[in-house]
Amino acid sequence: MPQNNKYPVTLDIDYSDKSDRLTAFFRLILVIPILIILGLLLNGNVGSECREYGNDGSYGIGLIFIPTLLMILFRQKYPKWWYNFNLELTKFSTRVGAYIFLLRDEYPSSDEEQAVHITIPYPDVKNDLVSWMPLVKWFLAIPHVIILCFLWIGAVIAVILAWFVILFTGTHPKGIHDYVVGVMRWSLRVEAYALILTTDEYPPFSLS
Repeated sequence: MPQNNKYPVTLDIDYSDKSDRLTAFFRLILVIPILIILGLLLNGNVGSECREYGNDGSYGIGLIFIPTLLMILFRQKYPKWWYNFNLELTKFSTRVGAYIFLLRDEYPSSDEEQAVHITIPYPDVKNDLVSWMPLVKWFLAIPHVIILCFLWIGAVIAVILAWFVILFTGTHPKGIHDYVVGVMRWSLRVEAYALILTTDEYPPFSLS
């Protein structure tokens, strides 16, 4: 499939060479409260009625794929409030991920961008998306999923190495930071393509 020089979905996380040893040591404990909040958002049951975005904590991950697929397939629509929810949930979960993976020391905000910068353009469904594509995107994304499984194994090992380096030196290796961010960036592109369904442009096989 044709690729643009710049993929429409982007992720950047500001690098800081200095890391807090104390918060890094207790990171898996400190992250528990925000993980509980994120877990409730991701696993909550979708309410029986569509209420205004942000008023109902029961909206969960179900809004990301199946309902979006049906809206694009049968109505050729992607409601803006729906997109806003998916975008903000993605940003929030990525901030939490950046904190867990020791990429940043500041505690994840539920609404502020902080040092995690994500761009997922709002789609013009009738002009930018093919209505039947969501039915096959999961299949087309399988090669990415397979590769990402191995990349994430490497990322976990890299984070463990970074943890030891931070404890002994108080610095975060730039190479590890770039690799983990690259894996997160690759994953985000696949998510936007196959789950959030905001683009039909096939994700590149690239960390950059």
